[in-house]
Amino acid sequence: MAKVDYAALAPQLLNDIGGEENISSMTHCATRMRFVLKDESKASNEAVTKLDGVVTVVRAGGQYQVVIGNDVPLLYEELIRLTDLTDGDNAPADGGGNLFDRFIKMVSALINPVVWTLAGSGLIKAFLTLTTTLGWLKEESTTHTILNAAGDSALYFLPVLLAITSARYFKANEMTAVALAGALVYPEIVALNDAGSPVTFFGIPVVMASYTSSLVPIIVAVWFQSHLQRWLSKLLPSAIRNFSVPLLVLLVMVPLTLITVGPVTTTASNGIASLMNMLFEHVPWVAGAVMGACWQVFVMFGVHWGLVPVMIAQYSDPGFSLMAGPIFPAVLAQAAATLGVMIRTRSKKMRELAGPAALSGFLAGITEPGIYGVNLPLKRPFIYGCIGGAVGGVIVAAGSGATTSFVFPSLIGIPALINHGNLALVVIGMGVAVVVSLALTLILGFKEAAEEETGSVGASEDIDIDPTTALTSPVNGTAMPLENISDPVFSSGALGNGVGVVPADGHVVAPASGTIVTAMDSGHAYGIKTDDGVEILIHVGLDTVNLKGEGFTPKVSAGRRVARGEPLVDVDLKTVRDAGYDPTTILVVTNTASLGAVVPIVDGDVTTDATVVEIDH
Repeated sequence: MAKVDYAALAPQLLNDIGGEENISSMTHCATRMRFVLKDESKASNEAVTKLDGVVTVVRAGGQYQVVIGNDVPLLYEELIRLTDLTDGDNAPADGGGNLFDRFIKMVSALINPVVWTLAGSGLIKAFLTLTTTLGWLKEESTTHTILNAAGDSALYFLPVLLAITSARYFKANEMTAVALAGALVYPEIVALNDAGSPVTFFGIPVVMASYTSSLVPIIVAVWFQSHLQRWLSKLLPSAIRNFSVPLLVLLVMVPLTLITVGPVTTTASNGIASLMNMLFEHVPWVAGAVMGACWQVFVMFGVHWGLVPVMIAQYSDPGFSLMAGPIFPAVLAQAAATLGVMIRTRSKKMRELAGPAALSGFLAGITEPGIYGVNLPLKRPFIYGCIGGAVGGVIVAAGSGATTSFVFPSLIGIPALINHGNLALVVIGMGVAVVVSLALTLILGFKEAAEEETGSVGASEDIDIDPTTALTSPVNGTAMPLENISDPVFSSGALGNGVGVVPADGHVVAPASGTIVTAMDSGHAYGIKTDDGVEILIHVGLDTVNLKGEGFTPKVSAGRRVARGEPLVDVDLKTVRDAGYDPTTILVVTNTASLGAVVPIVDGDVTTDATVVEIDH
């Protein structure tokens, strides 16, 4: 099938359903655009069905459903870009869980697109630090300046990179978000912070802070931008909207961010600095534990920049910084946890990321790729790193470990610790931090689909020895032909060949090993692509997208690998039935047309071990 131009399809579809003004609301599920139209008589079924990329049209449940297939998110993005329509159903979802879990999910989604760039540039920084330390390259040389820019730019301008991903996540204008982030790291704004002189905005005091390499400030700012942008887009007339919305957004958000975020981070930083100074004076072991455990958390929220000036001032008086000593085990512990993930994970993609991320953490103290790309998304390794850092921090503090010059905490920076404190205890502390976090990661492990994928290697080998792919039932229950399903899109085979299964229980599993390419936030639909190119859709129930996740407990997310039989979602069938929805679970091969024979095997009662579809490549 020829590739569909969704940028061209979107305006044609809008026109054929009566235009943007005829749409009350818009959402999408795994395969369909779902519109609630103000006047359905303005929509032309015949015209819509003839559009390139449209499978069919269904009118059901008060919705005008345009069936697209697996690529429906691509069309949805074009419709959002083209119109002022918003959609609460498809806004970034909490995903359930506590606030920390939801925060991690959001940060992972925002940082994933840039994590490989951070990993690559981190390695440049690590090797540059090594060559400088060994005397192979002089720090004052122009070669060093150029290479340092290559290795440091992604981290320094991290707010600009996050502005792009945040704008996509919160559905804000990307270029306006970049301009907003650019203002935070604008050279003269950075200079105002460095100068330390009073700053005002129309007489309003502005407490300056450093936003370079920061994470949270730009995310919060773009979130506010998205709401302000949508409000202005509805308020302002179309004749001036294109330039007036970004104009007003920047006029409001740049000073507002500087006025609000600066004081918050500065107050938090000063409070933490005062607390740490007091703890180091009276109970140094507690101070070491706090710094070792929490340093990376401080970095995440940008409050560490308030501690750095305190450390630098201490190099003049008293000539060393006790506060900087426990940072070494904190950093090395996170790098060790990342190394543990590389050793233990069965995901090739995760291993390829964790390796260089651990190396840049050990050598140069650049932990962002490891934290944001590996440890934090997996949760447990990040916690193991904090535990290891705390234990190592206690030992380093007990040995009065301190730096006498400002360096990045890393293996290469250890010479800065030589001139103060008990060096043996300092080295032991760092070693213990590494061992503890590495051991916890390797022994206690972490939850990821790839870890559970016991059949991943076997699946890869099957490609070479067996031209037939067998799909097992996603649920225990009673199998039926697709034509017996009440939904006309599935029963007609428009989305591909497959089977339906009336579930006997609520445990839905993967019918084959592969990569999750689609996982709806509502938990009702999953797309899997096998290693041999079979594209599978598992759709739990009919119109269950309307439940908005109620009764569904997802077990996987997009991008993860699963093995045949691994859990995808648990469903409360009573909730589904009580809401009036059919729980029949459908399995279809969405790329049926590009394969050989796709043969459903319908034989009454089935279990998740039973083959229900055979594919001859």
